[in-house]
Amino acid sequence: MNKNVGGIDRWIRIVLGIVLIALVFVGPQIKWGWIGLVPLLTGIVGFCPAYLPFKFSTYKES
Repeated sequence: MNKNVGGIDRWIRIVLGIVLIALVFVGPQIKWGWIGLVPLLTGIVGFCPAYLPFKFSTYKES
C-alpha cells in the first residue's frame, strides 16, 4: 500500500475527522459525526482509496 495522502491534505483530514467525531459527543450530538472516522483514518494512515481510480496523489517523497 503506497502512500497517496501527504502534507497539508493529511492534517486537514485529521482535523476534519476529529471535528466530525466531536459532533457525536458535543453540540448537536448527531450520529452522522461518525463519518469523521473515514478522513481521520485516511489522514493517519496516509492512504486514500478514493484517489486510486483517478491516479491522484498529494504525497511528495522526500
